[in-house]
Amino acid sequence: MAEQTPGARLAALVGPYSSGKTTLLEDILFAAGAIPRRGTVKDGTTVGDASSEARARSISTELNVASFEYLGDPWTVIDCPGSVELIYDAQCAMMVADIVVVVCDPRPERAVTLSSLLRFLDDRSIPHLIYINKMDQEEASVRATFEALQTISSRPLLLREIPIRDSDGHLTGMVDLVSERAWRWEPHKRSALITLPSELAATEGEARNALLETLADFDDDLMMELLEDVVPSTSEIYENLVRDQQEGLIVPVLFGSAENENGIIRLMKALRHDTPSAAESAARLGLPVSGNVAQVFSTAYAGKAGKLSFTRVWAGEISDGDNLNGTRVTSVRQHLGPKSELIGKAGPGQVITLGRLSSIRTGDLLTETGEANADWPAPFAPMFSLALHTEHHADEVRLSAALTRLTESDPSISVEHNPDTGELLLSGQGAIQLQIALKHLEADSALKLTQTTPVVPFRETITKGLTQKARHKKQSGGHGEFADVEIEISPLKRGEGFSFEDRIVGGVVPRQYIPAVEKGVREYLQKGLNGHPIVDVAVTLVDGGHHHVDSSDMAFQRAAIKAMSEAIPQCKPILLEPIHKVSFSVPSEFTHKVQRIVSGRRGQLLGFDAKPGWSGWDEVQALIPLVEMADIVTELRSVSLGVGTHVSEFDHLQHVSARDVARG
Repeated sequence: MAEQTPGARLAALVGPYSSGKTTLLEDILFAAGAIPRRGTVKDGTTVGDASSEARARSISTELNVASFEYLGDPWTVIDCPGSVELIYDAQCAMMVADIVVVVCDPRPERAVTLSSLLRFLDDRSIPHLIYINKMDQEEASVRATFEALQTISSRPLLLREIPIRDSDGHLTGMVDLVSERAWRWEPHKRSALITLPSELAATEGEARNALLETLADFDDDLMMELLEDVVPSTSEIYENLVRDQQEGLIVPVLFGSAENENGIIRLMKALRHDTPSAAESAARLGLPVSGNVAQVFSTAYAGKAGKLSFTRVWAGEISDGDNLNGTRVTSVRQHLGPKSELIGKAGPGQVITLGRLSSIRTGDLLTETGEANADWPAPFAPMFSLALHTEHHADEVRLSAALTRLTESDPSISVEHNPDTGELLLSGQGAIQLQIALKHLEADSALKLTQTTPVVPFRETITKGLTQKARHKKQSGGHGEFADVEIEISPLKRGEGFSFEDRIVGGVVPRQYIPAVEKGVREYLQKGLNGHPIVDVAVTLVDGGHHHVDSSDMAFQRAAIKAMSEAIPQCKPILLEPIHKVSFSVPSEFTHKVQRIVSGRRGQLLGFDAKPGWSGWDEVQALIPLVEMADIVTELRSVSLGVGTHVSEFDHLQHVSARDVARG
């Protein structure tokens, strides 16, 4: 078995929504003696999901951090949100974890919901194991779920135990395939050691051989023992298992029922024996090992407490008053869910919060010199947006400050002013994420905000050219206003924008006034005939007249506007809508459903192909009107078990009928 190494260790619980992670955290804390009684999600009494927003939605909306001791070893377990819209929080926690527990339910058809999580773990070589939860459910199958999970894991899975069932098929215990010990389970009671049922002997032997053969793929000595029919010792098996897991060669699979507190101690013992130390994880990440080194993995604003930086200590000792990255460290705290205590200092492996590090952001590596950097995942491209509006223009200053804090707390949310529509857009991964963000935003800013679907920036263009004369004349005493222009208007090819030239001869329009004519033309085109900017138009100034006293820049600007306003309605204007090129990523079994989404939203399917590096996934390319894109991510997720994603970018403008605009 692996020797225990000094320092606190960190396990992150990740998995899809409703897989039971918060209940599993509660079981771990209760079994470790960190809490006096076991709460339930139903009653709203768990350590995790203590915020009002989490309990109102019955989902985890933020990282739940709990530090405690188990059998004398310091631990931190982080329960991560399971919603696909909040996956960036989970990624940040996984980046600083020594081991990740991937929690899933025993439905093989839902194994695909772990694809992105397992891909992230595999790509970054983060040690992990899989815990199949809810094994108390009817028809729950370890074998079927194991086989389904293997199809989406790039690394071999290793079944660590097999189930014991009664004559009715109900799960009553498990057999550990390494120690070959059997345990009986009862709801909310400690497991009892029993004799291995004789009817399971053959099944256990077959499963154990499969485990040994998988381990032998990475150890020549073990392979020779198996070929020579030598039974390896239990200690040798454990050594291989721990080494292979820590090197990211295998993924152990355990099972249980968090609701019934079954399989919890088994999981905790596996974590205790198999999890690398903080120093080993730091080495895997290529982080500095000398001096004081820590890393911020999450940022929160907690009312009067101000900014809190959730931080993992990698090396040295972080104390109040230390200077890291040019900033003084204050308020070193340790957390058990919503409760925290000042501890003053923290050593290797510990997870703490540091107060009021104003210049520090999520992902920053903290050192005494402030010169070290570390790899950190970039947030996903936004897939959903809302337009925000305040009741009063003066409120925008307060809103701006609150938005800065919001995007610092959640880097996967972005804010921008759309130059085409003038709207303030809040963008992220979906409606749930943005609704949670708005709750925080309103509480932080004390403002009443309204939200709308973003305005689509339609354009107009013309299909016919003509020549137009216009005169601006005004006399009201003293100097008057006079300008005479004649312009030729013609359509350009789509995407060519706007061009202006003059063919004035003989000085009928003095050179100094020609820029004013162009300015007037541009002003009219920006406002458009129906409030939409007009594009792909060529305007040529061909003739005009002036008065040596009454002509001015303003007069020629107004004459140009008048000429345009009289001409454009006669140029057979049409409405243009923005078309986006969209790339959908989904498991292949859902590709046909994505194709239906495209056709149902006036889209044009360009084709699909296998997603590079993603076995069993496709990328579907399409052109879709932007007006049809507002809620497309919701439909996409509804047909793909929540795992489908898309990225889009503007491609071109296209003629659209009034009927299609009304429909959109």
